[in-house]
Order: sequence, then structure tokens, then C-alpha cells
Amino acid sequence: MEQLILLFSGWRWQDVLDIVFNAYILFRLYVLFRGTNVLRVLMAVVAMWVIGRSANAMGLIITNWVLQGVITVATFIIIIVFRNEISGVVRTRSLKFFLWEVPRAQINTPVRIITDAVVELARSKIGALIVMPLKTGVDSIISSGVDINASLSREMLVNIFWPGAPLHDGAAVIQRGRITRAGTILPLSQNRNLASKYGTRHRAALGLTEQCDALVIVVSEERGKVSLVQDNQIHEIRDPNKIESLIKQYTGGPEPVKGMRRQNRELLVAAMVCFLCTTGLWLSFSRGMETLANYDVPIEFMKPDKKMNIIDASASRSRLLISGARPLVNSLTLDRMSIKISLNGTVVGKNKLTITRQNVQLPPGIRLKNIEPDQVEVTLDTMAEKQVPVQADFSGKLPDGVIMTSIRVIPETVKITGGEIALDNVSTVFTEKIPLTELTTSGVINVGLVMSPATLRPDEKHEKVQVRYTISERKNHEDTQN
Repeated sequence: MEQLILLFSGWRWQDVLDIVFNAYILFRLYVLFRGTNVLRVLMAVVAMWVIGRSANAMGLIITNWVLQGVITVATFIIIIVFRNEISGVVRTRSLKFFLWEVPRAQINTPVRIITDAVVELARSKIGALIVMPLKTGVDSIISSGVDINASLSREMLVNIFWPGAPLHDGAAVIQRGRITRAGTILPLSQNRNLASKYGTRHRAALGLTEQCDALVIVVSEERGKVSLVQDNQIHEIRDPNKIESLIKQYTGGPEPVKGMRRQNRELLVAAMVCFLCTTGLWLSFSRGMETLANYDVPIEFMKPDKKMNIIDASASRSRLLISGARPLVNSLTLDRMSIKISLNGTVVGKNKLTITRQNVQLPPGIRLKNIEPDQVEVTLDTMAEKQVPVQADFSGKLPDGVIMTSIRVIPETVKITGGEIALDNVSTVFTEKIPLTELTTSGVINVGLVMSPATLRPDEKHEKVQVRYTISERKNHEDTQN
């Protein structure tokens, strides 16, 4: 469970956007190519990629290497072998369809009208090819014919295939209750095992179903027989009364709501699979590009009580070992990391505090591996005030022939603030060093105070004091005797 939490910890909103965007692109590719051979081959490539990643995780070096080569070759094969199918999708689809439109299955087709027309065509031994796209469209496969977009009726369908009619040699496409195109030329199947009794119409119907999931109704001109072709299989119908029930079975039946629900469930499952695949791909790449780095980060102590003062700390910085994706780690700066330790519950004197993961703040996407040191010793003291005398601190010696006869510090005492422990050891405050070699005449000098330890603070009004001194000429020994 801890490994799972670490795996999904530190996610940024950019990562979620990255996954959702690419998952949507993958879903749109599924919508564009579903039911086609391109999608089937792509699914096989994805399966090989998953197996290759699993082999890499298990340390199967040769298997992973072979699968990488196969995937690379398969990618070029898809582009070369299916270039016509891919270009057909790109050429016939609109921008709206590429971005968000979803093709609907044949759920509103008036099956009774089609059945009556097919029965009449078979009785009259009039050859016919009727194409009914299901989940995927056929525009990427067949682009010939005449766009008529006519209302579907038995008479209209029979007239299209009537001998001598301009469009009787091609196929008619029925979508959403309308005849959208007629006189279309279907791709012929290259199946050499097809029985000799099947003519060009059956071979054309089989060729179309080899590339998509459309349902094709074939009426034989010589025998007057009706066949349903789907999924690369030809189903001959001997009883004309079963034509309507079989068409309903393939197209989803007469219940539009039920058909819509089934298609929506399929699309929802596909969207979830695309999201999971993209998430796995993101985790694979982000964890595969993971790198380690060390940073010395300052420690910030959070004081709950203003009367408490930090006298000493065993460490002011801690070294963090972090990991993350290489671009994130390379762009990381110290101002985006911090170590904050609360002093709640501490007492006057020495306190040993532990630095945990909760004390460390890192940007999203960066994970903490190690903290060194993970403990710090802090000495605390309560704040107090004390009035202490000030003493001038001289260095060196006066020039020859002069003597200092008087010294006065103004003020003579100052109030200092600091910890009680530190104040107990302070009895006098010294000024900064005053060099005697520069003093030749009486005068006044302003000089700062030296706080020891440095945590002590003087009164703001007396950060500097005045030192007044008097210098006189020194009388030699002979003058003194006289």
C-alpha cells in the first residue's frame, strides 16, 4: 500500500491535464478506426508493447529487445499496408468528426421497408447490393458513387436496382433511415477459397466486410437468392420470412433506446481503457526518466512563543535526497523547497527534534528519499532584561609623552535583552575595540557595543555609547624631582 501511495504521490495538475489530453486523442483514434483492420493491428502492437514492458520489469533482456524491434517494424507496416485506409479516413472526415463527433450505429433503420424491397428484388431476380454501416462508417473505404440523400422507400430502393437504371450496377448505402449514396463500387475480396457459385456481387460484399463491420445484403441476379454478409462470412437465407428478423438481429433490433445504450456502454468502456492505458504509459515514462539529486535546504524554526529565543542549534541546514522526473529535478531551485520545524512542546534548555517527511515541503512531482541529518538539537531560553555596566575596551598603547587622566562612558549602564541563561553569565558589556595609538588629545568617541553571546540585544537607544576621555602631557622624572 505504501508503494502504491508513493507511486501516485506528488501529482501536478499539469500531469492530470497531460493524461486526459492524450487519453482523449487515443479515444478519438479508436472512434475513427473502430471496426477496421487498422485498429486490430494497433491493438496487437499495444499488446506487444505491454508484454515488452513487463519483460523489461522482469529482467527478460532478449525478449524486451525482440519485442521493441517487432513494434518498430509493425509501425512501418501499418503506415505502408494500410495507407489507403488511413488516407481515406483523413480525407473523408470533417474537422467536427475528428474533434468530437461519434458515428451512431444503425438503430433507426426501417427494416420492414428494406425487407419488402429485398423480397421483391429476389422474386424478380434483380441483382442488388445494399450496404448498412453499423459501428463504423464506410466513407473511408468507398468514396465513389452518387450522393442522393433520398428518403428510404420500397419503390425507391427497387428503382435504383432496376435493370437499365443509371445506378443499378453499384451498391446503395443506407444510413439513419435514408439512402445516402448509390452506384458505389465496393472493394473486391481476394479470398481464393470463395466458392465458385458466388459472383462479383458476393465478392464485393465480402471485400467490404473484410475492412469494416458493415452489414451487406446481396440479391443474386441469376438465382434470385438473398445473402447477408458480415464479419467476412456469407449467410444464405433460404426462407424470405427470416430476412426481417436477421436484419434486426445484426442492426440491433427495433429498439433505438436499447441500441443507443449498448453503443454508449461500448464507448464508455473504450474511454476508460484509453484513460487507463494513457495513465500507465505516463507512469512508465515518468518513472523511467526518474533521477536523484541532493540539495542542502535551510531549516526554518517556527516559534510559537515570542518570549522564547533560540540560543543555539546543532544544524542550520539538512541535506535532502530527492527523486523525480529529470525535467522537474533539473528545473528545481532552493526557493521551492523548505524544512519547517515547529517548536511546540519545547522547554527551556536543550531540545532534540526529529525532521520527518511532514516537515519537508517539496513541489508536486518531487519525492523525498532521505534526510541527513534527520535530527537537530536546539537550545531555547526565555527572554529577560538586565541592566549592566558598560566598560570601554582599549587596545594598543598611547603615543609617547601623553597619558590618559580620565575616562567616562555615557551612559554608564545599558539595558540588554536576551535569554535568562545567557544573561546570568553577563556582568559587564564591553565596547568595540578603541585603538589607543590614534588618541593624542582629549575628546569624545561614539562606539558600538559587543554582545556576547550574539543572541543578546542592547536597548535600541543605546546601540552606541559615548566615551569621553582626557589626555594630558606626561611629565618626565627630572621635572618631578625639581
